[in-house]
Amino acid sequence: MRGWWQELVGLVLPVDCAGCGAPRVVLCDACREALCGRAARRVWPEPVPPGLPAVYAAAAYADEARSVLLAHKERGVLRLAEPLGAALASGVRAAVGGEVVRDAWGGGAGPRAGAVDGGGAGARGDASRVRGRSAREADGVGVGMAGGTGESRRLVLVPVPSARCAVAARGHDPSRRIAQAAARELRRAGWPAAVCAVLRQRRPVADQTGLGARQRLANLAGALEVAAGGERALTAGPVLLVDDLMTTGASLVEAVRAVATAGGRVAGAAVVAVPRRAFGVNVK
Repeated sequence: MRGWWQELVGLVLPVDCAGCGAPRVVLCDACREALCGRAARRVWPEPVPPGLPAVYAAAAYADEARSVLLAHKERGVLRLAEPLGAALASGVRAAVGGEVVRDAWGGGAGPRAGAVDGGGAGARGDASRVRGRSAREADGVGVGMAGGTGESRRLVLVPVPSARCAVAARGHDPSRRIAQAAARELRRAGWPAAVCAVLRQRRPVADQTGLGARQRLANLAGALEVAAGGERALTAGPVLLVDDLMTTGASLVEAVRAVATAGGRVAGAAVVAVPRRAFGVNVK
C-alpha cells in the first residue's frame, strides 16, 4: 500500500531533480547522462573476495548517481526506477558482452554483444591476472546472447534481496524494482530478459554499516537461500545477479553460494553503481 501511495504522491506533487535539485523535473538531462551516459565497465572491489563473479557497473557511487540512488531507496522516489533500470541494463549488456560461455544458451555459439565495457579492463591493467585465484576464475563468465533472434531461453536477472525489515521500513524493495525496470529496458531492445526474485534471507543479519570487508563476508555467510520452487527458474537461461550497489562484494558472493546450493550457476553480475575506487582513481 505504501508503495502505491509513494507513486501517487510523486505524480501529483512538484518535484526537484534527485541528482542536482533542478526544479520541476524528477531527473534532469545532465544527471541522467551522469547516471546512464557512460558505457558500463568491469569493476573490482578492494580486496576481491573469493567467489566473486565478474561484475559490471554503470556509474561511480558519488555525486549525482549517489543522490539518485538514495532518493529512490530511502526517500521512495519511485519514478527514478526507470533511469536506474536503464543504468542497470547497461551493466547487464556489458556482462553479456564479456567472454562468451558457449553453453550458456544450450550449447549454441550465440554472437558476442560487442565490447561495451568502456575500457574498464584496460584501465585496471587486467587486474584479474594479479588479484589471486578468485579474480582469475571470474574472467570468462560473461554469457553468450542471441538477443532478438527468437532464442527460447531467456536471460534470468536475480536481484540480491534486502532484509525484510528494510523493505518494510522503506515500503518497497529497491533492488527488485530496479531489476524489473532493467528487464523492461532490455526487452524493448529485443533481449529476452526476466526477473526471478528467488533469493530470500534465511536468517537475520547485522547492519552492515561500519563493517569491513571480512566482517561483511562473515556476517552474510549462509544468510541467503533460494525459495522453495525457485530452483527451476534458475535453469531458464543464463543467470545474472543484479543489485543497486556493490561495496565489498560480500552480498554477491553469498548470492552466488545460495544459487549454487540450489543447483544453479551464476554467469556474472551487474549493478548500478560502485565506489569510485572500484572504477579507478581517474573516474569522476
